[in-house]
Formats: sequence, structure tokens, C-alpha cells
Amino acid sequence: MTSPSPSSLTVLVIGTGGREHALVRALALDPAVTGLHAAPGNPGMAAHATLHPVDPMSGEAVAGLAESLGADLVVIGPEAPLVAGVADAVRERGIACFGPTGEAARLEGSKAFAKEVMEAAGVPTARAFVCTTAEEVAAALDEFGPPYVVKDDGLAAGKGVVVTEDRQVAVDHAAGCDQVVVEEFLDGPEVSLFALCSWNEADGATVYPLQPAQDFKRIGDDDRGPNTGGMGAYTPLPWAPADLVDEVRRTVLQPTVDEMARRGTPFSGLLYAGLALTSKGTRVVEFNARFGDPETQPLLALLDSPLSALLLGAATGTLADVPPPTFRVGAAVAVVLAGRGYPETSSAGEVVTGIDRAEEIEGVHVIQAGTALSGDDLVTAGGRVLAVVATGPDVAAARAAAYDGVTAVEFEGVQHRTDIAKGI
Repeated sequence: MTSPSPSSLTVLVIGTGGREHALVRALALDPAVTGLHAAPGNPGMAAHATLHPVDPMSGEAVAGLAESLGADLVVIGPEAPLVAGVADAVRERGIACFGPTGEAARLEGSKAFAKEVMEAAGVPTARAFVCTTAEEVAAALDEFGPPYVVKDDGLAAGKGVVVTEDRQVAVDHAAGCDQVVVEEFLDGPEVSLFALCSWNEADGATVYPLQPAQDFKRIGDDDRGPNTGGMGAYTPLPWAPADLVDEVRRTVLQPTVDEMARRGTPFSGLLYAGLALTSKGTRVVEFNARFGDPETQPLLALLDSPLSALLLGAATGTLADVPPPTFRVGAAVAVVLAGRGYPETSSAGEVVTGIDRAEEIEGVHVIQAGTALSGDDLVTAGGRVLAVVATGPDVAAARAAAYDGVTAVEFEGVQHRTDIAKGI
């Protein structure tokens, strides 16, 4: 595979959500990107890219679309197509693809596999048991005691984890899964750290961490209620240890990608480490194999480096030849607006208004996720409908602007947290 000229790229982004809209927006601002497409996309992406219908789970369909568009680079956003091996099908056509192979994406597709890799690589993480029977679950819960942490082994759209003091809730969650990972509870604040990764025979693994972010998983203020895919995020983290990124690169990211290469399944793309800064040190909560949502939105709002060069370098194994990513001074905050009933259910068809008013506020832009068009109306079409993103000189200023934007956007049944980045 030969790399196209980085000064003239046609890029195809696969996905429909907020993460993909944020990627499309950042690529649209990149002067090297001369052709930009998204599939299936959402109405927000249509302002920056040409949309195309496609089944994102079909490797043949995605590869065929990329070929027909003359795409130089395909960026696969969601986890399910990656685990299904869609990136493999694209690469088989000789097209550069940002995203790991189906085998490497098992780092996200199976929490049991991720634990196995971490153990082999010496990566610090929570003690855990992989359980397939009610008896095994009961024994694991007895071993660790409350708070109980039970994780569906497979993909669950960010909602497969239960952390509870109620043993019956933990037992019931496990009973609804084929296989679960029961873990010890990790105290301390959680941090998200993304890393762009590539691998080639000559250089081995290259790992470029981005700056840390923090997201808010539960539906309600003060971290109450069930887990969601994420209700907001901010970056940077003024309170985080100054050496956190270097520590995590050394003890988590590099050992993991080196272990994946040792196994014959090199990891290229985006490795997401969910971390807990515990009283006993930094521990890995989970790995994802793609950009996280909603942390991607504030991170890309501050990214100062051209995004296409980083993605292409990771996709072609030449990341070491690209300067490491840099970020603008300041902060960014994203607040997610979700639909009625989320996360248990999601409503559809509620008319969304006020995005234009929100984007008139200095430093604010809106990233769409669960939206669709109904005639001339923008309507809800998913649980997390959109995110209001704002930048500012510090977290407090960015937060204030983001919430000003939130007040401008309206739809029936809207719900959002009021404490994203509060007090930072």
C-alpha cells in the first residue's frame, strides 16, 4: 500500500454519531482534505461532507463505496464495524483505513480478551474473574464485595457496565449476559486517554497520546442513575498529575501495543484507555478500539495539528514520520442533550430547534448524533441527540459558553446534566 500525497486527500468517514460528526468537522477544516464524504452520516455532517447510504456493518459495501469514490483514506468510527472486520475488507482493496483489524479490535470487543492482554503485558488493572455461570458470578461477587462491578464481556454501546451496592442488581445484570467480567471496584477519579497508534516491521509500534479528557457516564447529576454512552466531557484536566500522560504511555499504552504485535495482531488506529487514578496508583478500567464519544468532541475542538496526517500515518504504518499532535492553549467542554427516556429507551421525531442560535455564541458549535430530517425539520432519531461544544481560555469559561448554548437548543423531552466540568 502506498500513501497518497498528504496535500490532496479524499476521505470517507463511516458512522452516524457525534464522534463521526466531530471527525468530519475537523477534517473539513484540514486544508489537505480536498474531498470529504460520510456514510451513512447525519444531517449535521451534510454541512461538511457528501453523504452516502451504506450498511456500515458490511465490509464489502464499505469497501465498494470507498473504491467508487476514489477514497485515499477510510475512517471507521463505531466499534461494531471494527469488531466485525470492516477495516480488513477496506484494506484488502488497497485503500488506507484508520481502524484496527477485527482481531485487534477484540481489545474492545471482549473484556475478557483485554484482561488477558493486560495480564500478559504487565498492565495495571483491576483484579477480575471471567464468569459464564450463576455460580461463578456469585463466587466472584463474594470475593470482591460491594460496590459490585459487573461488565458484559461483549459490545454494549457503553451501557454494559453495572456498578452497584445492590447485590441483586449485579446478579440480574450478569444473568442477562452470556459472559461477564466481575471486577474489584476501583476508587478515585476516572480519566480518558486516547492514543494514535501504528506499527511497521522496521520501527515497531508508534504511540502518540492525546491530552487527557474526562467524561461523565451516568445519566444524572452527581453521577446518579444508570450508565449511558456519555453525557458530557471536558479537556484538559488541570487537576491531573503532570506526568500522567508519560506514565500511561510507559506502563499501559506501549506495553499493550507491543503485546498485540507479539501476538501477531498489531494494533493500528485509536487505542482508548479508560483509567482510574486510584489510591494504589493508575489502573486501566477498559480499552476501546476507536475514538470515544463524547470525549472526541472537546479534544478535536482543541487539536492544533492537521487531523488527516495523523489518521493517514496511523493507517499506513508511517505515524513515526508525522509530528506528534499538538493542542491549542485553552479548554473545551461538551454537554450532551439526550432524548426522552434515555438510556432505557430513545424517542424519535421530536423537532429540534435553536442550533443556529447556539452557534451564534462565541466559541460554540453543535455536534449532531441522533438526528434525522423529516421534511424541512430536524428531528430526534436516537438517545443522545447532540452535543453542545464550547472552547474558552479555561475550563470555567468553556463550560459557561457550553451551557449558554444548551439553553438555546430545544426539543420535547430533552434531558441533560447540569454539572459537566462543574468546579474545575
